[in-house]
Amino acid sequence: MAAVAVALLLAPSLPAWALSLAEAKAKGWVGERADGYLGLVDPNAPAAAKALVEEVNAKRRKAYEAIAEKNGVPVEAVAAIAGEKAIAKTPSGQYVMGPDGKWRRKE
Repeated sequence: MAAVAVALLLAPSLPAWALSLAEAKAKGWVGERADGYLGLVDPNAPAAAKALVEEVNAKRRKAYEAIAEKNGVPVEAVAAIAGEKAIAKTPSGQYVMGPDGKWRRKE
């Protein structure tokens, strides 16, 4: 029994305040942009949503750079293709940024 308690104490876990990307999108705080990055839909979203956008975008940028370098194409081209795919996969009701730069709920 003591071993189980120690294992539970030492097990890595997410903080109670951790916010998932799916949750942030479902709440309408963040959305997909055509440039391949996330954007903050609601400027009044909690700090966790803002931090999530920054974290995810940094990871995406790193991945786009690696793909661009491997294929000899501009990072922006890779990001744009990823943006198209992310918007296409976005479920109805979640936010995407339109060509006019405005947020809209996907139908």
